[in-house]
Amino acid sequence: MIEVLFVLIIASLATSVLGVFLVLKNQAMTTDAISHTILLGIVLAFFITQDIRSPWLIIGAALIGVLTVYLIQLINQTNLIKNDASIGIVFTALFAIAIILISRYADNVHLDIDVVIAGEVLFAPLNRIEIFGFSIPRALWQLGLLLIVNTGFVALFYKELKVSTFDPKFAYVIGFSTTLIYYMLMTLVSVTAVVAFDAVGAILVINFFVAPVLTAYLLVKKLSHMIFLTAFIAVLNSTLGYLIGYNMDLSMSGATAAVAFLIFMTVFLFKPDGYIILKIKKRRQKKEFMHAMILMLMSEDEHETISLDEISKHFNLSRSETENQLETLEVDGYIVKTDEHYMLTLRGEEFTHYSRIKYELTPY
Repeated sequence: MIEVLFVLIIASLATSVLGVFLVLKNQAMTTDAISHTILLGIVLAFFITQDIRSPWLIIGAALIGVLTVYLIQLINQTNLIKNDASIGIVFTALFAIAIILISRYADNVHLDIDVVIAGEVLFAPLNRIEIFGFSIPRALWQLGLLLIVNTGFVALFYKELKVSTFDPKFAYVIGFSTTLIYYMLMTLVSVTAVVAFDAVGAILVINFFVAPVLTAYLLVKKLSHMIFLTAFIAVLNSTLGYLIGYNMDLSMSGATAAVAFLIFMTVFLFKPDGYIILKIKKRRQKKEFMHAMILMLMSEDEHETISLDEISKHFNLSRSETENQLETLEVDGYIVKTDEHYMLTLRGEEFTHYSRIKYELTPY
């Protein structure tokens, strides 16, 4: 079973190192298209070779992956429809053709549609290969080679990838082809997708390409830091997914994808400038602003003393909302209640003065 964990980790590393640039180029969902359309390349190559383990299947899948990218770009260049629509029309068309071909002409071949889509990494160790006298899963060997190739590609073309990702116009001006770099990247994405696709299924391939990167993107902004953090999160997702799937007798692929989502949501919600913290800050700022408005209203000569109902009517607040605001201001020492009216304290007058400066307001 430990081999399953190794397959998950190597697959996640091989895909996520390329996924960094896909996410930064706003092309995360292109991986969704490729991970499905490469099935057409597998099917067509199988019809030619009649061998489900032929290396030509990987080549055919890679070519269809590149064709997918080319067709999406071709449609985008017309400016007639948006990028997400072009992805949707291309990938559904090519994937549908693959499904039709499998169901019509390859019904007795081990190209099970459900396993292809959902995937089951537990089956990966069953298909083995002899390397230097050691028997290892074929998927582990192939993904290990791809990890080396992909890491080498990113290291060798790091500067070019960085410039073409963040400033393609500058890349063009200084003289190297962004198109060449782009199609080299997408070719590796296609090849990596088809090998990982065979091991873990299309759903987890998409997750591996995107989820670790998006989590890292929320935490760091420097590209080199993002790449290393993405790799760490990819290993973490795979390890936790494996442990949960193994101990709870769940699908490894499903468990790993679920863990990736939970880690992403945890970071999204609870990081220092995450969703919950921003909501709290926004609520606090709104409350502080309303406090300032009430105090500035009370600083007017005609409102030296003012009732709760007058404040409620002036700001269109409910009585309970107004009571809460005034109670907080009274506890903080900014106002004092006399009979049924409220008036500023000395501290409230000082706060009002600084509030006018902060919110760039002038007296009424």
